Amino acid sequence: MKAEPSAQQTLLDLQAKDSTIAQLRHRRNSLPELAQIAALDAEIAALDGKRIEASTRVSDLEREQKKADQEVELVKTRRQRNEDRLNSGAVSNPKDLESLQHEIVALDRRIATLEDAELEVMESLEEALAALDAVANDVQARHQSRDQLVATRDEAYASIDNELADLEAARGAIARSLPEDLVALYEKVRASHGGLGAAALRARRCEGCRLELNGADLRELAQAPADDVQRCPECSRILVRTGESGL
Repeated sequence: MKAEPSAQQTLLDLQAKDSTIAQLRHRRNSLPELAQIAALDAEIAALDGKRIEASTRVSDLEREQKKADQEVELVKTRRQRNEDRLNSGAVSNPKDLESLQHEIVALDRRIATLEDAELEVMESLEEALAALDAVANDVQARHQSRDQLVATRDEAYASIDNELADLEAARGAIARSLPEDLVALYEKVRASHGGLGAAALRARRCEGCRLELNGADLRELAQAPADDVQRCPECSRILVRTGESGL
């Protein structure tokens, strides 16, 4: 392939733009905030699981407390009814009176037992509500941290994207100034060589693979016409001869 030496030199400018663009894209995809956001997302997901468990525990205890309250009220109502009968004089039979008094005593013991159980449920519910609040506060704190990280990330994105837009515009102008067949070859080589399609030959060393060429290869390059597009014998990248090639 033939290309003017000036076009070959310009190809190095195109490669420089592409390398800078690749570095910026890598930086965009490697912002420290991205890993921090991912870590927070994992923490939030785990805390959401704990929040659901805590909320379920609260709901269960609220139902249990309601049931305990109803049981206490039911027994108290029955005791009050028996006491009203006892005080009304409606029961005159000594045996019935004794039975009624025994039942009131038994109901008092039952009320005491139920109220103790009711108190335990209330204490458990209080602890469960505190645990739920703690988890909710943890979730809120992590969401706030995440929001701050997202804002920092987006600010970095905007800065990088502005740089990329300028670079890509400049890159496009350079590419349009070059012969289409040279650009096509460059793109093909770049795609298969880690994003580096063209490299300068400086001090007898290819700046693409960083290997020094042997004497025979250097003599062949020195004898080749200036408009011949050369390839590195070691890495096959387009090799651009410069005034510092050492030929």
